[in-house]
Amino acid sequence: MKIKKKNQRKDNMAKTSAVQRNLKRIKMSKRYQNKRKKLKAIINNKKLPLNERFAAQLKLSKLPKNSAKIRIRNRCEITGRPHGVYRKLKISRIALRQMASSGKIPGMTKSSW
Repeated sequence: MKIKKKNQRKDNMAKTSAVQRNLKRIKMSKRYQNKRKKLKAIINNKKLPLNERFAAQLKLSKLPKNSAKIRIRNRCEITGRPHGVYRKLKISRIALRQMASSGKIPGMTKSSW
């Protein structure tokens, strides 16, 4: 007889709220991308007067925090898992192994020696 732990998840999927929050951040970063780039160019331009650069910095700080690209988390496209994700494939190591074992990835087999 198996005894389940209190908070053990049986489906290996991430919380949908965490995945949705990350998707919201991706949309927001795309929306504000150009505005952020322009403001950062003004801030980093040392030839401009200090008060202009400071005003640009204030405008940048007024933008939503979630519009920053740094706040986006790499998550698995299949399971939503936040750790062990291959950047090129956008799949976690666990999902990749399951797909390879079931023969869904051509040319990839489970190694054995």
